[in-house]
This record gives sequence, structure tokens and C-alpha cells, in this order.
Amino acid sequence: MVWSKISLALLFVLFAQLAAQNTRSCHMSVMVGQQFQCANTTCLPFATVTVLDVHACQIICLTEDHCQAASFHRLTSNCELFYGVSDNNTNMLANEQTTTMMVISNTRIVSVTTVNSVCLNQTYYSTGSYPIAVAIGDVNNDNKRDIIVADYNSNTVGVLINRNNGTFFPETSYYIGAFAISIALADMNNDNYSDIIIACYNWNYINILINAGNGTFLPLQNYSTGSSPYSVAVADVNNDNKPDIISGNYGSNNVAVLLNTGNGIFLNKTTYSVGTYPRSIAVVDVNNDNNPDIIAACYGSNNVVVLFNTGNGTFLPQTSYAVGSSPYSVAVADINNDNKADIVVANFNSSTISILFNTGSSTFFPQTTYLVGTFPYSVAVADINSDNKPDIIVANSGTNTISILLNMGGGTFQNQITYSTGSNPHSVAVADVNYDNKPDIIVANSGSSTVSVLLQC
Repeated sequence: MVWSKISLALLFVLFAQLAAQNTRSCHMSVMVGQQFQCANTTCLPFATVTVLDVHACQIICLTEDHCQAASFHRLTSNCELFYGVSDNNTNMLANEQTTTMMVISNTRIVSVTTVNSVCLNQTYYSTGSYPIAVAIGDVNNDNKRDIIVADYNSNTVGVLINRNNGTFFPETSYYIGAFAISIALADMNNDNYSDIIIACYNWNYINILINAGNGTFLPLQNYSTGSSPYSVAVADVNNDNKPDIISGNYGSNNVAVLLNTGNGIFLNKTTYSVGTYPRSIAVVDVNNDNNPDIIAACYGSNNVVVLFNTGNGTFLPQTSYAVGSSPYSVAVADINNDNKADIVVANFNSSTISILFNTGSSTFFPQTTYLVGTFPYSVAVADINSDNKPDIIVANSGTNTISILLNMGGGTFQNQITYSTGSNPHSVAVADVNYDNKPDIIVANSGSSTVSVLLQC
């Protein structure tokens, strides 16, 4: 199981379970004043948890199925959990503030809670310069999910083809000639191949790379949007079975809707006013009328706005809801299993996420907030631990981590658990890329020009 903080009540239950056992001597070998020192990536913790003391750190490791070792740092109260370190226990570094513990074989404690565990193994792949957005989809029709990256400073879009087992070929780049800042995948011309739709921040255009049919792409098609498009989404907003394009335009404080006429040709944009500096959009039916609505996170006005679809691809004026400071990313999903779509927002300057629960009457309750890492750029929602409850995943650019908030049921979440990524993680996506029926996490690291693929153990 994975926690970012352990409640006193849960610790009491765990301590009661272990009252008759000498955990320190029976279950783990203890090295006081020692921490791991090695070059390979198995010396990186797969999770870091804030706990009360070294004994709590031991208990967490022993009840976590994948944990083979733990290090407790007294100055920070951080408990680092390790996997695959059996060959590194002789390569230690003296640190009087750290206690490291190795699990003794066949002494695992059966967990008393029902939360499943999350163990992630990370691999890095090089990209173009400053990858700022990531999407997942099968672009070469081999039934394997590939990675698509917007490489902002390179003016390119990169495609990493899945080899078959969750590893990827080196990136193939396609020159865009502009700052690619957001991407989406969809079959825009009804040929059964996924095309790439790109928001180009400095061009005031949406670009489309049409799939040639083998995972390579034809030259660009350009369509005018508003000023400085920052986000792009694809959905059939007028119910004609053709995917339309929606962009959030940072510079003109509006969203643009481009309706598909067929074969990937689009009408001129129709724009709708939103809040100040829209940075992220989602297009989802939030009032259960079978028409996708537009939700925008507005960075400058500290709100999210909802534009309800009238049913023919036109939209009503915005309704706004307050969130945290500088909302940067938005995701929409039913997170409390009431068959109503809820809104989740990553708030960049308040280092929080906001959850707005759907009332069921085309309105949303005031926000509920949870702490995440510093400067969260991106949020996604997916059932990470296969308990049929959607969890929240956040990319934290200021701490070079992702946060996972596991759903406890009823739309409440455990405090964050963090995992290291590359430098300045800017975008996060979730998909099963190695086909083991466990969702994996893919992160675009703009500061290190890499993508992280975090496969579940």
C-alpha cells in the first residue's frame, strides 16, 4: 500500500497488529547510520512516505508487497521504500541521521487495509528540446500504444514507437516550425489511422499531421484559431460522427471550435469567451445530455469555466467556479462513482489540486483541495491500483516528482505519495503500454529533454 502520510488511527491499527512481535529484530535487518550509495537506478526509492518514526517506516515496508528495503531519515521524517536492492546492501554510505532496513525473507506482514500497492520502475527516453506535452496512442496500427511528444524548443513533434513490451524505439521527429505546446490524437479524416493535432503557441494556428498509414506523417495542415493557442482537444461536438477540434487560446481569452466537414477539412473557427489566460481544456459531457461540453482552466482568473453544449455544436455562455491559484491543467472524470463527471484541476501557484464534484443539476459544488508537490503543471485521472476507483496523478515541476493520490472511495483521497521523475516534469499521461493489465505512467520532462516511462512492477 502507498501513503504520503499515515494517520494516527491507521498507525494504531498497525501497531496493535504487531504488538506481540519484535518487528525490529524479527522481520528486518537494521543498519543504523547507513544509507544506500550506488550508481544504478535501483538505488532510487520507488516511493517516499512521511511517517512518525523509524518503526512506522518498518511497518510500511513490511506491509508493502514490493518493498525490499527502507531508509528512514530522521531530519525530514521521510521513509524511502526500495525495490530490487538485494545486490546493493554492501554498498553503503555513512549518515548518522539515516537508518536503513532490509526485509528478511518470508517475514512479510499481511496488510490490514484494502488499499492496493503501487510500485513503479522508471526508464528514460531522449526527446527533442523541452518536451512540454505527451499523449499516448497507436499511430502505426500494430495494436501497441506509442508515445507522442510536443518538443517545444525544437519546433517538432516526436513519435516513439512501442517495441511490444513497454520499451520504445528512439524518437522520430517531425518539424512543425512553431512552438508545439499541446497535442491530441484522433482519426480526423476517417481512414482508421490516428492523426496528430497540435496547438502552436506562437503561430495562432492548430496544425494537423495526417497519418500516412504506417506511423509516418504527411506535411502539415494549418487552421487559424485565436491568439496563442495553449491547449487542444478533439471531440464530436455536433453529433455528426466526425471529430471536431477545440482550442484554448491563451492570448485572446477564448476557446475556438472548428467543426469537421468530412475528410479532415474544417470550417472557420467559432469562438467563445472564457476566463483570463485559459491554459488547459477538456471536452466531456458533464450534464448527462449526451453532448460534450467544454471545461477550461483559466490561469489568470483563478477559476474553471464550463460551457454547455446546446446540442448542435454551439455553446452557452460560460459558468465559472473558483479554484486555487493559477490553475494550469484540468481533467474530467467520475471520481466518486455517482455517474456524474467531476472536475479536477492542478493549481500551479498554490501547489494543490481542486476537485469540484458534480451536483447532477448542471452545477458543481465548491472545490475540495489536496496538497501535491510544488508547481503542479499537469493532472490526469486513472485507476492506478486496479480497485475500480479512479486515482489522481499530478506532475510537479518544482520538485521533479509525480504525485499519486489514491482514491479511498466516495471521492476522498489519501494524501499524496511521490515518485521521482526527470527534471521539470511538465505533462503526464496514463496507459498500459506493456499490456500487463496495469496502467503505466508516462511523463514529459521538459528540463531534461526526456520522457519517463514508469511501468508498474
